[in-house]
Amino acid sequence: MTSRAPSRRGPVSAFFAGRPRLRLGVLLTPPLLWLLVAYLGSIAVLLVTAFWSVNGFTGAVQPDFTLANLQNLVSDPLYREVALRTLLVALGVTVIDAVVAFPIAFYMSKVASPRARIALLVAVTTPLWASYLVKAYAWRILLEPNGPIDIVTGGHSPGYGLPATVITLAYLWLPYMIIPVFAGFDRVPDSLFEASADLGAGTGRTVRSIVLPLVFPAIAAGSIFTFSLSFGDYIAVTIVGGKTQLLANLIYGQLVTANNQPLAAALSIVPLVAIILYLLAMRRTGALENV
Repeated sequence: MTSRAPSRRGPVSAFFAGRPRLRLGVLLTPPLLWLLVAYLGSIAVLLVTAFWSVNGFTGAVQPDFTLANLQNLVSDPLYREVALRTLLVALGVTVIDAVVAFPIAFYMSKVASPRARIALLVAVTTPLWASYLVKAYAWRILLEPNGPIDIVTGGHSPGYGLPATVITLAYLWLPYMIIPVFAGFDRVPDSLFEASADLGAGTGRTVRSIVLPLVFPAIAAGSIFTFSLSFGDYIAVTIVGGKTQLLANLIYGQLVTANNQPLAAALSIVPLVAIILYLLAMRRTGALENV
């Protein structure tokens, strides 16, 4: 009769052994509590604050229920114009990043050698370690009048404004699109490309009929990052946007400059609702499984 080797598990490991559900529940309890208290709690306070008012004499926030802030969002054409502009900028940045990331991710996944793939992954992820402000101010230098882009293009630099904002945001969030799309391409078997070529399909037909349907959930997953980050950004437009205003700039101005916290909270509902609707739309594509 052979003797069983003594277990080397500690008391904690022995307690959790055979109890996977209990182990998972204990491990997830602190993050879930943080999510409920810190994140959802702060959103709840934000929504409640949107129905408060500000004392016109002292400037103090008064917890008096009012719909005036929400009425201002609907009636003031400035808020509607800025909200629409912010939505278009976020969608534009997302489309630009998807168009740029698609061939880069394809080359990294299916064409590049293993050594070149590692080098490209390092090149894509390295900007994420750089400071946000450094990258934004670098684009400010590039786009300034008589700057490098102005000299190279013979005076055709976009300068500061809405185009500069879109260019800067597209650069800032491009890695968040490339990485999910690269992962999506990596899951596509090479045999599908070979089978498509054997059946006589050209490159365009292969991309439309095989590649896009399989990689689209990964593109949608990357778009969640680019859309939400662009919709809530206010620093880049401050640096390179000139006189351009986006929704986050109005929120910042009401909160810091005008000291109108309830109106800032009401304005914050717009990006919150927009991002929730976008997440619901992307969920139907299977994008959340690729995030």
